[in-house]
Amino acid sequence: MRDKFLRWGVVLLIITWAISLLIRAHYWIPILLTVIYLVGVYNANQTKHAILRNFPVLGYFRYFFESISPEMQQYFIERETDGKPFPRNERSAAYRRAKNLSDTVAFGTQLNINHRKYEGIKHSIYAKSPKEELPRVMVGNEQCSQPYSASLFNISAMSFGSLSDRAQISLNRGAKKGNFYHNTGEGGISPYHMEGGDLCWQIGTGYFGCRDEEGKFSAELFAEKSKIPNVKMIEIKLSQGAKPGHGGVLPGSKNTPEIAKIRHVTPGMTIISPPSHSAFSNAAGLLKFVQQLRELSGGKPVGFKLCIGDTKEFEEICAQMNVLKIYPDFITVDGAEGGTGAAPPEFSDGVGMPLEPALMFVNKTLKSYNVRNKLRVIASGKVLTSLDILRAIAMGADMCNNARGFMFSLGCIQALRCNNNTCPTGVATQDKMLIKGLDVTDKAERVYHFHKNTLHTCNELIAAAGRDSYDQVDASMFMRGDEFDQLADLYFPDILGNVKNRN
Repeated sequence: MRDKFLRWGVVLLIITWAISLLIRAHYWIPILLTVIYLVGVYNANQTKHAILRNFPVLGYFRYFFESISPEMQQYFIERETDGKPFPRNERSAAYRRAKNLSDTVAFGTQLNINHRKYEGIKHSIYAKSPKEELPRVMVGNEQCSQPYSASLFNISAMSFGSLSDRAQISLNRGAKKGNFYHNTGEGGISPYHMEGGDLCWQIGTGYFGCRDEEGKFSAELFAEKSKIPNVKMIEIKLSQGAKPGHGGVLPGSKNTPEIAKIRHVTPGMTIISPPSHSAFSNAAGLLKFVQQLRELSGGKPVGFKLCIGDTKEFEEICAQMNVLKIYPDFITVDGAEGGTGAAPPEFSDGVGMPLEPALMFVNKTLKSYNVRNKLRVIASGKVLTSLDILRAIAMGADMCNNARGFMFSLGCIQALRCNNNTCPTGVATQDKMLIKGLDVTDKAERVYHFHKNTLHTCNELIAAAGRDSYDQVDASMFMRGDEFDQLADLYFPDILGNVKNRN
């Protein structure tokens, strides 16, 4: 769109000026078109707004509808608390933090607070001053010879293929500057992941980047690539929250020759990963595969990612840890509310356990088998805000991953076009015309600032609660609506009884 505007705009101007000069009338038309064209040329060359770079004139319509009066927004367009899967107010906070702008809001909360559904943090009247140092977590047990000091908040799995090359470069450069890790997604390690940032290499059921000609796991290829210094952790993907039990999907329109070469597949074909691994078929096999990858990588931390479904299967994995004496270095728990570029709606809406109960179950089960102290638990799945991070930690997580928040920092506008290769911001597409709008230098800075400012707000929240460290974050730090009912039962039983009777 950008190149077509520049090319055909010149042609239109020449024709319009020629006609006006010939008939010696209506000079205001070519003058107006010249002004519009100059504005378009400016937008096509600026680096701050991907929408305006890709759509130099039409892009203004989006900003117009964003900035019109609150009344118009309230009655005709999306309100601050509207929008799915992320409401406008959460997206706006992510944008402001990415741009390193003030993220404060005016006039109080816009949430419709119902005390029975309310959830918040119990602040302390003896609040502390927030720490400036951002929190870190050591990953790697006694079976790991290369433990890794990870940030509390990192980039979740997004493959090159699902995201564009410029998006991956921006994410990795931001991760390098902020000293946090960038999960490659199951599509393998691409050149665009190699900008100096730490990597968590995800191995999916398709074994992309470490597969033989038959699509089976190749120990030789894995050993070679896992030795790359940037690779700090290896994650075996068993399932993901947005479509548990369903293989990953790369639409044929996104499967370019470059991506096919990286994944060792045929270009142009829609690639659907198998629903399960061929390298193992039971709990013991999974743990032996963990140990194999740890040895092949030279002792780097190895774990697995899953969305909880049949709880007995996870219990069996925990039991086998004690039988085989093999302990993963981490487990990534993905909630059913997790996102993806392409999934059947039935899987996104009705399969798998949500993150919060999944974290509580995993934490309790690991403790019951006396293996909780052997590994780290990573929460993934719609963990966008600082409150989300602390809530996940309170439910049993040691650290968190997020994908869509970092996409917002790249300029994603939640257009919901990830699966058809027409992402207007150049983030989730392989269309070269659209990718040109994404400026790497600007977006890498935004990735860095989003991470830093989100964790800084986490520090402020635990300080407000009177806590000294993240080790002190637990469920007692939060209040919920049912607690208010208990207070009412205790102090105002007659009033509450009358309310219940009326309802």
